[in-house]
Amino acid sequence: MKQIKEVSRVVPVMAETDVLVIGSGPAGLAAALSAAREGVSTMLVERYGCFGGVLTQVGVGSMSWYRHEGTTDVEGIGIEFERRAVELSNAWYEPMHPRVTLIQPDLFKVVADRMIQEASIVPLLHCLAVETLMDGNTINGIITESKSGRQAILARRVIDATGDADIAHLSGAPIHKTPVDEMMGVTVMFSCSNVEKARFYDYLKENPKTYKDWSDNWAMETSGKEDDMPTYFLDEPFKRAREDGLIPKDMKSIAGSVGLVTDTGENLGMNLIYMFGYDCTDVWDLTKAEIEGRHQAMLAIEALRRYTPGFENAYLRTFGMTLGTRDSRKIIGRTSLTGHDVRNQAKFEDSIGIFPEFIDGHRLLILPTTGRYFQVPYGVIVPQNIDNLLVAGRCTSGDQISHGAMRNMMACVVTGQGAGVAAALSLKDGVTTAAVDISRVQSALKKQGVRIH
Repeated sequence: MKQIKEVSRVVPVMAETDVLVIGSGPAGLAAALSAAREGVSTMLVERYGCFGGVLTQVGVGSMSWYRHEGTTDVEGIGIEFERRAVELSNAWYEPMHPRVTLIQPDLFKVVADRMIQEASIVPLLHCLAVETLMDGNTINGIITESKSGRQAILARRVIDATGDADIAHLSGAPIHKTPVDEMMGVTVMFSCSNVEKARFYDYLKENPKTYKDWSDNWAMETSGKEDDMPTYFLDEPFKRAREDGLIPKDMKSIAGSVGLVTDTGENLGMNLIYMFGYDCTDVWDLTKAEIEGRHQAMLAIEALRRYTPGFENAYLRTFGMTLGTRDSRKIIGRTSLTGHDVRNQAKFEDSIGIFPEFIDGHRLLILPTTGRYFQVPYGVIVPQNIDNLLVAGRCTSGDQISHGAMRNMMACVVTGQGAGVAAALSLKDGVTTAAVDISRVQSALKKQGVRIH
């Protein structure tokens, strides 16, 4: 690869803070809020124009679609996100699964804004972290690029909530990256307008699907109980479209969840495009996936118009702001969560929260209907070899099966809230994030409404 040498330059410091959180998805938002609520100055940096990550930017409007009768659920800020969304009248309950809260992605941007302002967090949008500031093995901040130029933010503690472990990677922390041919697929989310709700829902009732039907498109293991559970899965229109030549016969990436239809005919959260073979840490792959995903979405809409009652006059409403990604880098942490842990109700002395026995990824689907859950250890958010850096979200330490659980939004909130509290208490106690007193962290998390055991 051809290279050039950059000219050395002086970079102005744009801000200083106690805790700096990079990335504002469910993990980053939870981290910033929990740190600020512990009384330390907190700054939240986001590369896009709104906070909320996959919820607002991709358009996945459910943090809790796993929730069924019998689920032992998380407690803490994640439930608060849903409650605040309902209070703003921008959430609904799914007809087939009334325990699931569906959030209107665009209005959740306002929810996030308000919660950040109430907590006196310093917000910064349209700003990309491009380098870390290191003093030996201790992180002291980041270098950013934005419309304001190249600037630095100094911080006493840093939380990487980028999803792809960008900051941990830049700092030199040990990282594992899933091989591209083993990565979970990427998705372009979209929504439609002018759907006849009653006719479409009648069609779904007349053509019931269970989670077993997902395996027609993708090889998938279940625990058995999921095979007969109902789901809003749609594939018949796309099979017919392939038979008729509207969709290429070898394009099996179009099928999936149809989302909620509102009384005004808006079909929100169409999760119908699932494409393999794209590395979401490669800008060329991201570009190709965005373009191909939009192309496939238009094919999906035409198939829906032709073959699905209620969709005859439907049309594209919106695309997600960015590609939905599921898998890339993960840190190698002090602890590594395993598939055995999440499937066998693992307990840890350094637990920072719980998550139900819900796994969705790497060809495995288990829904939490039995009350079983596992504890999330603090060690999975502590990278090796780097001081005062914590990692929250889907890039925490673990194997592929545990990733199928921990990548989900509510699980990301658990690690985010744990990271925020731990960062704040390490400052108050004058110790590194690796040496923080876990009992104090657990006590503070309990006061914030988190269930530890």
